[in-house]
Amino acid sequence: MTQSFDLLSMGRSSIDLYANDVGVPFVDIKSFAAYVGGCPTNVAVGGRRLGLRTALLTAVGEDKVGDFILHFLDEEDVTTDFIPRKPGRRTSAVVLGIEGPETFPLTYYRDNCADNALDMDDVRAAPVATSRVLLISGTGLSQEPSRSATLYAAETAQAAGATVVLDLDFRPDQWPDPRAYAVNVRLALRLTDVVLGTDDEINAALLSDADQIELTHSQISDARVAGDVEQAIHALMELGPGVLLRKRGPDGASVYERGLDETILRTDVSGFPVDVYNILGAGDAFAAGAIYGYVQGWDWPRAARLANACGAIVVTKHGCANFTPTLEEVEAFVAERG
Repeated sequence: MTQSFDLLSMGRSSIDLYANDVGVPFVDIKSFAAYVGGCPTNVAVGGRRLGLRTALLTAVGEDKVGDFILHFLDEEDVTTDFIPRKPGRRTSAVVLGIEGPETFPLTYYRDNCADNALDMDDVRAAPVATSRVLLISGTGLSQEPSRSATLYAAETAQAAGATVVLDLDFRPDQWPDPRAYAVNVRLALRLTDVVLGTDDEINAALLSDADQIELTHSQISDARVAGDVEQAIHALMELGPGVLLRKRGPDGASVYERGLDETILRTDVSGFPVDVYNILGAGDAFAAGAIYGYVQGWDWPRAARLANACGAIVVTKHGCANFTPTLEEVEAFVAERG
């Protein structure tokens, strides 16, 4: 079967309003810059800038914000043919502050949002079975009909021999209970080949009813989930994935691969020291770099090294999708640093 795209990325999209006033409390912000965001959208743009043939399966409303997102994607040469307009729904928005290197308050506007209305017919209309890689995200599982559509897409892709990549993408305030996130992610893991996540996301995926979760709505948006990450990784990989890429920020990444004897092999891949401006979007740039390397036939440690470079570049920038690097920019960045 002819492959139509190297990457089909599925899930949320948004207009991201980033504070231009950096280092000030959120209440003192005077102006914002408008970018495009959302984990799967960022990954689609990042993959295209690196040279992959990419398409995006999201949904937008019949509004000007939807026009803004589609216009940007068209300029980036990301295929938008499979993005439906959802009547009566709003295109998602996110408002973000940059108070310091580790403080990035953000507010999601996703009530009645269009991408949560993606359904199984939207999946059937998209080239899921003919794409090399399908990327799905944890947030896509947070509501119906997007939840069923995401699982259906993963099932369809695996049946066709495509590689399913799951970005754990844990956004606590998009869930009524973090344990609900864990239950749904564990369903998706059974249909997943490659997993990407941070330590918090990996631990969150193993939360159960035995865990005492007593967080207010304001606290849950800043939740940090403690646990034995190595133990969690082995437990997650037992559900099906053969590869897990653990994003470790300034420490780079760790690649976990299942060997022929079912043992889990770990390879640590160094990162690139940079001065951090804004960490938001770095993980999505990492995902784009990792998928690019995979499509090129590289081994996972080499792909993770390029992914680390992509993430390191984005943490020095103001936004997400608008600042993901081209392959030439990544090569120049690496050449300077070894």
